[in-house]
Amino acid sequence: MASVYAINKGINKSIEFKGLKAQYIWYLGAGILGLLVLFATLYIIGVNQYICIAIILTAGSGLVYKVYGMSNKYGEHGMMKLMASRSIPKVVKCNSRKVFRKPANKR
Repeated sequence: MASVYAINKGINKSIEFKGLKAQYIWYLGAGILGLLVLFATLYIIGVNQYICIAIILTAGSGLVYKVYGMSNKYGEHGMMKLMASRSIPKVVKCNSRKVFRKPANKR
């Protein structure tokens, strides 16, 4: 019995998989790959197997919680919009009125 996962992809819609939207699927995949490398490193170093599993399960559940939270909070393009809004200056200072006056006609 093979499991079939439905990937909702319509025209002009982003990919959604189990509630994750767009780039958050990749973030979760990269995090799980990082946890796999961490587990292998801890196991090779000689840390007890059960301690390794406990660390990875704790970090993995935190990762899933954080990624799903970001996906729900920011949505498909929200994180990019948040990062773009940080580059907008809070205040624009102008100490001269020259900017607002019309330039003089030169003849």
